Amino acid sequence: MDPQTIFCPNLDCPARGQVGRGNIGIHSHEERRYICHECHKTFSETKGTVFYRLHTEWNVITVVLTLLAHGCPLPAIVAAFHLDERTVAAWQHCAGQHCERVQAHLVQQPRELGHVQADEIRVRQQGQIVWLAMALQVTTRLWLGAVVSEHRDEALLTRLVEKIRACALCRPLLVCVDGWRAYPTVLRHVFREAIPARRGRPHLRLWDGLVIAQVVKQSERGHVVSVLHRIVQGTAAEVNRLLQQTYGGRVINTAYIERLNETFRSHLAGLIRRGRCLGKQLSTLQEGAYLVGTVYNFCTYHVSLRVGLSIGSRGRIHWVPRTPAMAAGLTDHRWTMQELVGYRVPPPRWTPPKRRGRQSKALKALIKKWG
Repeated sequence: MDPQTIFCPNLDCPARGQVGRGNIGIHSHEERRYICHECHKTFSETKGTVFYRLHTEWNVITVVLTLLAHGCPLPAIVAAFHLDERTVAAWQHCAGQHCERVQAHLVQQPRELGHVQADEIRVRQQGQIVWLAMALQVTTRLWLGAVVSEHRDEALLTRLVEKIRACALCRPLLVCVDGWRAYPTVLRHVFREAIPARRGRPHLRLWDGLVIAQVVKQSERGHVVSVLHRIVQGTAAEVNRLLQQTYGGRVINTAYIERLNETFRSHLAGLIRRGRCLGKQLSTLQEGAYLVGTVYNFCTYHVSLRVGLSIGSRGRIHWVPRTPAMAAGLTDHRWTMQELVGYRVPPPRWTPPKRRGRQSKALKALIKKWG
């Protein structure tokens, strides 16, 4: 137990989320509990992780979640580990919500994306058809997030594009999508910035560097007969420049997000086209997608991201593998599954309460210490 690596999770504590400030102590070695000397609250070592309040051994939970993240059906896990089906489903539920928080904390931060591709997957569930929309940064193969909806409409696209916007800086950005007509409208609506005005509502202005390209596939009898490349926003010179910067190509395509779709179909049992493992709720698909996507980002090496280093006088090349999170600079090593499900997402920093009048000496001391 190391108090220097733990933060206080109490949302009412002014020291919440801060590590190495000397406010955390060990409350009980036997029960593995810590205490915050600022708010005098005790908390478990597993607070904020998937293992919180679970009495099963950590290695069993880790193995089960690893199998779920790589496409093993739930009935097979129940038969192999002699577990209750509701127990495994509860673990998947907790892991999916935890991975969604990790994704929001680490991935959904402004950075220069350069080239993004987005697409939707048609998912067959019990008695209905739902849609799973996802986005990918091409340069680092970083999965940016997913949304699930019962309808393939503008509301689904708006939620997805808002996730892309949360990950993007106001820099030149190429977005490649399929031929759905709703994409240009939603992208132009979301990628706007407010221009301050002296009076009234601020004017919303479209990003200067936003480039939108569509790949329209025409099919006959289930086979693609022609592909049309369409530039909806921007110029051909901007498209070629951004394509050269990202992967050195010149052809507009959605190949990277389509490969990711196949990865998700092979790793998430509910996405299999011809299978008996159908989902029943939208939340199950959402949590499963975030479990698979976060494992893909942080725990899986990508062959195309490896870096070659010359060693020795003969110039032999040593290939260093990388995960999408390593390529994006989010981490310096590949995470294990236990690191992922045991990662603690810090709460937002404490902000002083807004009160009328002068601040008290005690509040000034808190602001000076923790503000």
